[in-house]
Amino acid sequence: MTLSADRLAALDAFIIDLNRASAEVILPLFRADHGLEDKGAGKDLPPASHAAFDPVTEADRGAEAAIRALIAKTYPEHGVIGEEYGEDRPDAEFVWVLDPIDGTRAFISGLPVWTTLIGLRHQGRPVLGSIGQPYIGEIFLGHAGGSRLLSRGIERRIQVRDCPALTSAIIATTDPDACFDGAERAAWLQVRAAAKLARLGCDAYAYAMVALGKMDMVIEAGLKSWDIEAAIPVIEGAGGVVTDWHGQPIGQHGGQMVISGDRRPLEEALVALRRSAK
Repeated sequence: MTLSADRLAALDAFIIDLNRASAEVILPLFRADHGLEDKGAGKDLPPASHAAFDPVTEADRGAEAAIRALIAKTYPEHGVIGEEYGEDRPDAEFVWVLDPIDGTRAFISGLPVWTTLIGLRHQGRPVLGSIGQPYIGEIFLGHAGGSRLLSRGIERRIQVRDCPALTSAIIATTDPDACFDGAERAAWLQVRAAAKLARLGCDAYAYAMVALGKMDMVIEAGLKSWDIEAAIPVIEGAGGVVTDWHGQPIGQHGGQMVISGDRRPLEEALVALRRSAK
């Protein structure tokens, strides 16, 4: 079934409601007592593994519960995949993919670069997404009709910027020491050496900055579906591209990922990344 313009518009309005519902839960807990737990505790993992400390807070769980409740009330036939509460009808025609707080480490550190990621699949394909930062007051939204930013009551279209070469690019990743294995880290270092500037620790907020035309590329590995699916329509709607490290469309299960506003630096980066592609 084709997704009509009217239905897409209704879902676009609904994703804003979902962002507001999650923000009502999260904001009172940011820089407050957030009920921190470690999901990695007790797991047989190397001490240096990025998964050895896997924080989750009351805000993560409460926000996802709020989003799920509103979806169930409004669209009970839709499926949901979320980081905190798993899968519910993942083969439905419409499936919401949720990460209530992407960047929980930033959240517990009091840094406002965490985001709420809400994506929608239609017949298995990402068609609508949002990257929300309610503390700053921003929601980045995207679909095939374009991407836009809602901020402090103002709405405006956004687009990626031109970047003729990797040497002109501002690039980002979350934590190369923790998130990349040895070969992946070597590939990242090669790309970083060629780039103009690299920023670390921004999680999915860096995705939004590519869509906004302030950064040029984000490179990550080890992603889950909820880490990236919401960003795909935002980046593509702004004129950018999302691929795996082979340069192919990223699958539903995440993995290695490159977001780029311009294809020219992407092609240069892929020369290094393909050597460590899985």
